[in-house]
Amino acid sequence: MVDKIRIKDIAQQAGVSVGTVDRVLHERPNVSAKSREKVENVLNEMNYQPNMYASALAYNRSYVFYVLMPKHEQEAYWEEIEEGIRMSQESRRDFHVKVEFRYFERFDDNTFHEGAQQCLDAKPDGVVVVPSDLESTRNFTDQMHEQDIPFVMLDSYMPDLKPLAFFGQDSFSSGYFAARMLMLLAHKEKEIALVKLTVNGHVVSKQQDNREMGFRHYMHDHFPEVELHELKLPLNTSRQQYDKMLEIFFTQHPSVHHCVTLGSKAHIVGLFLLKTNRRDVQIMGYDMVYKNAECLRQGSISFIIAQHGYQQGYACIETLFKAIVLKKKVTPLNYMPIELLSRENVDFYRRTQL
Repeated sequence: MVDKIRIKDIAQQAGVSVGTVDRVLHERPNVSAKSREKVENVLNEMNYQPNMYASALAYNRSYVFYVLMPKHEQEAYWEEIEEGIRMSQESRRDFHVKVEFRYFERFDDNTFHEGAQQCLDAKPDGVVVVPSDLESTRNFTDQMHEQDIPFVMLDSYMPDLKPLAFFGQDSFSSGYFAARMLMLLAHKEKEIALVKLTVNGHVVSKQQDNREMGFRHYMHDHFPEVELHELKLPLNTSRQQYDKMLEIFFTQHPSVHHCVTLGSKAHIVGLFLLKTNRRDVQIMGYDMVYKNAECLRQGSISFIIAQHGYQQGYACIETLFKAIVLKKKVTPLNYMPIELLSRENVDFYRRTQL
């Protein structure tokens, strides 16, 4: 069996010392080209595969990964991301993997720069970063490249920054898909509401901007006659204020029977509809957070598009672990599946690792 091949066997067949084989296996210097060639030929003949896990454990060193992500509250997509990250850290406890979190405020460059500098000062083995604007993020990633710190990106894919890997949905395709699914229900409608959660009037992530582009692209091509009404809801507003804004909106737009939210808080509208018993309005939203799922079960949300936040967080740390600890190649571009959840299948959605 391949796993029973000993270094001593390799050395004997190659006609070199055990120390020479060890240096070749661990890519250490002080091996002549001729001896290296002999060992590599024997390795190929034997189809030798080193036990990466055993080797990593034998080194008995610790690893620190930093995560730079937005500040968030409960019942949000980022909470799922963080939970997946913590679970991955727990699963790699034997390898002394530790994860440190640093948070920044959306649309506050200063807090992003502060968090980025804290990551750089700590000189971690790897970083998971949720991008801010392109310029601020590039400044951070350029410094990580200079210091030879591998990093994985979440939320928005910026290939020019050359991350080790990216995890997330294809946001444009996701928005396009959302429009197509919504119009299966709303194909006779003349008006639809596009609900946005904003900070200082701006949508809270580039991902949601790209989803909106995809959504509008589909509507322009297939339902150009449908009017899209934008409703901007400030993030972190009170429940009472949300209800007041929604009451005004639906009073002013009595012909709106379908809404789409491109972030994780469709439940803000869903709970209002349940409270006011408005059964003639349906919502499509994103992310399998608890409140969204409850609204889906009770009928105020028609569909949820899941993007596997937990698995994204888990996979980011696993990718750093494989690349840095096990020194394995990793897949650079990892688009998550676009899954549509309804009342009928929501209880079968598996958000954790298989």
